[in-house]
Amino acid sequence: MTLTRFVTKNAFRNKRRSTLTILSIAFSLLLLTFMMTLWHAFSLEDGSAESAERLVVRHRVSLTFTLPSYYREKIRAVPGVVAIVPSSWFQGVYKDQKPENFFPRFATDPDEFFTVFRDIKIPDDQLKAWQRDRQGAVVSDSLATKYGFKIGDKITIVGDIYPVTLELYIRGIYHADPDPKSLYFNSKYVEEAVSWFKGQAGTFDILADNPSDVGKIAATVDDMFHNSPQQTKTESEKAFGLEFVAMMGNVKMFILSICGAVLFATLLVSANTIAMSIRERTREVAVLKTLGFTRGGVLALFVSEAVALSLIGGLIGATLGRLMVLGFAHAPQMTFFPLKMTPQIWIFALLISGIVGLLSAAIPSYHASQINIVDGLRHIG
Repeated sequence: MTLTRFVTKNAFRNKRRSTLTILSIAFSLLLLTFMMTLWHAFSLEDGSAESAERLVVRHRVSLTFTLPSYYREKIRAVPGVVAIVPSSWFQGVYKDQKPENFFPRFATDPDEFFTVFRDIKIPDDQLKAWQRDRQGAVVSDSLATKYGFKIGDKITIVGDIYPVTLELYIRGIYHADPDPKSLYFNSKYVEEAVSWFKGQAGTFDILADNPSDVGKIAATVDDMFHNSPQQTKTESEKAFGLEFVAMMGNVKMFILSICGAVLFATLLVSANTIAMSIRERTREVAVLKTLGFTRGGVLALFVSEAVALSLIGGLIGATLGRLMVLGFAHAPQMTFFPLKMTPQIWIFALLISGIVGLLSAAIPSYHASQINIVDGLRHIG
């Protein structure tokens, strides 16, 4: 019998205990990988290279307040600004109120939208068709696949904040990574139908000439409207997105706290189980030493068993965590924060599971390796 076979047989000698240990570690690693993915999405993900060149201008007080549309040309004159496009959220109902029929809709300017968002790709003929049609709209390819949208299809959206029913025609299907899963249409449509919205915009998206100009442009824009009735707050695209997270409190600390609690609980469960297993095998340790196993050999044997169980649990948990992330990534509520588990997170989760097994077995395995042969054979337990 090889050493690997010997370790495997001993690791699963008590199948019920081993299975429960693996499941507990798997569940903990599932939660851990999901929380690490959230941390990556909220705190570490930089987005595309083009997104680093974009800024968002909004009302300083709240997103619920609009900005005058004439701000657009004033901002365009700021040095370093390449292009600027308005963007206004359109709250409404497509088909019904069910969550699966929700997707973001924005009123914007077709003539300059794809100039600002250069990382969003659309065929030239479809872009021109959208620009020519006041009732035209463009959707992401994921939305088109989900709802079966095709070029020329009619979409009806009943507004609530804006008292207008949009009758839009699909003129283009775009591709973007990360996918915004959004619909964009001509803001002139709403301006013509809703008198109080004319001359207003929810936010302005700016394309800077260079990422190094982003900070300077933000300060210049805010200073320009400092004494205006509608003061602005200008920030990078990433900072704007993270403000939604800030509304929920200190999410970073919350995520770190959960990760720490998960690791601590996993370590306690694993350590207790392994300690029980090793304590029950005191006489076996004495027999192994009688057969020629050294203290180091006994130590390596028990540590290997613990690490093997932990890695199996980690593999199951990380895999299930990946499937969980994929499920959440397709939820409409996660549109603004697309989740994606990177290979690094998956590998890191496996590494954590291995370390948990190592730490759990270190002390009880060391004590077991120090057992005297005579004392071990006399042990009754």
